[in-house]
Amino acid sequence: MDICKIKLLLNTVKYLKPIQVYYRFYYFFRNRLFSIDADGGFLPPFTLINWESKLKSSLSYAHKEKSFSFLNITHQFSDQIDWNYSEHGKLWAYNLNYFDFLSQKEITDEIGIDLIHDYIKNDNILKDGKEPYPISLRGMNWIKFLSENKIRDTEIDKILNNHYRILFTNLEYHLLGNHLLENAFSLLFGAYYFQDEKLYRKSKKLLFSELKEQILSDGAHFERSPMYHQIIFSRLLDCIQLIKLNNSWKNDDLLSFLESKASLMISWLHNITYENGNIPMVNDATFNIAPNSEKLFSYAKYLGIQNQNIPLSDSGYRKILSKHYELFIDVGDVGPDYQPGHAHSDTFNFELIKNGNSIFVDTGISTYEKNDIRQNERATCSHNIVQIDNIEQTQVWGGFRVANRAKVSKLKERGNHIEAVHNGYKKAGFLHKRVFLWDENKVTLKDEISKSTNNKSKAFFHLHSSIKKPLLKENKIILQDLDILIEFKDCANILIADYQLSEGFNKTKSAYKIIVTFDQKLTTTIGI
Repeated sequence: MDICKIKLLLNTVKYLKPIQVYYRFYYFFRNRLFSIDADGGFLPPFTLINWESKLKSSLSYAHKEKSFSFLNITHQFSDQIDWNYSEHGKLWAYNLNYFDFLSQKEITDEIGIDLIHDYIKNDNILKDGKEPYPISLRGMNWIKFLSENKIRDTEIDKILNNHYRILFTNLEYHLLGNHLLENAFSLLFGAYYFQDEKLYRKSKKLLFSELKEQILSDGAHFERSPMYHQIIFSRLLDCIQLIKLNNSWKNDDLLSFLESKASLMISWLHNITYENGNIPMVNDATFNIAPNSEKLFSYAKYLGIQNQNIPLSDSGYRKILSKHYELFIDVGDVGPDYQPGHAHSDTFNFELIKNGNSIFVDTGISTYEKNDIRQNERATCSHNIVQIDNIEQTQVWGGFRVANRAKVSKLKERGNHIEAVHNGYKKAGFLHKRVFLWDENKVTLKDEISKSTNNKSKAFFHLHSSIKKPLLKENKIILQDLDILIEFKDCANILIADYQLSEGFNKTKSAYKIIVTFDQKLTTTIGI
């Protein structure tokens, strides 16, 4: 390993919590030195719980064809289902093992039971399916399906109980973040299903500690990904419904605590959801993965969750509403420090929506595979920000890792004015200040570098794929059919180039981006 890679690794590891380091070593050596007996053993008598699904999954399993469709990739098994199938990547294999398809409308009791029993037959050879994250999601999906359809099956219950014992002894303390929170949500479902006090105590402890830390004061999930916020919010609503439908088993302070966190999360989701129903595609967000905001708002209303209408703050995001447009701004730090796996190099990024139509967009993500595509989609040049001399403002690497990261300072907000400075280029001797100004008819960006860059600064502006190739006239860009004029002051060069805009996992579409070269100052005025 060369010195650069060692430095990169050290600048990544230094942000980890001690508990993450401890459990990485603990699980590594324990699982190699000892045989972990996770057999659930004797199942005490328990009664079926009540459940009613409010969020149905989209069609992903076609029974007649024996085909599965995940991440915009369809695979048909000619004979037996290979639950370890990995030819389409790790995330596709994970989705196969989640069993989300049990909640699609097309699944009958008989089909669902057959799929579960087929899975159980392969229990001894499962690979990805025995990892704690897939166990967590599959456990909840099995319990929902069995409970809603009033199915008692001793063989399934024994395996399900066994999987919860595996989860209990392999909680994802080495990762923390949304992974540990998903573990906690699932443990709650397991606790209610089996009326298991041990699972309940662990779940309750984790839910209190993790939700207190992971839900910020403005309601955002602390990984700052709108998509993951939707996912976590949907789990939280499911847990609230679980407790309400089965309130004869437990009666303590957990329900009121979960409801208080849900009211925070719905506030943030209302604040950042565009009027067309979409969310900003920032920080590992993409289409058709999480339940959309409209469905979540409806679910929350059904459960009586109140919107606290809290202004955006700790998440670092701001949204400006005008008569003609919506402007989404990122003036926050990469977060959380110890788990930035879904973070991008995107400080001072923005999106602009005009009358419900996307104009400037984040490029989104199309893969979780550790390849050049993912590296590029997380990189500085794939966001509507400034890059100096091809340096990354935040060092994203290895698929889900971050080393040195930009820090925001001198944040000022007043009226129609937001400005801040970040130090992502400090090692190269530069600080970058961006000012956002707006009124009813225009948005202005003022970029200033602390010293001359010898025309090595580039400002990137990514247009939505629906927009025709822009017209370039001297220092002006005209977006045809949209009545939008963009003017650049103090620029050295303007280039229009192609790029691939994500429309979901493994699905992209060609679009245009504007690259503006400048030295130390650049003023961009977007007339709307």
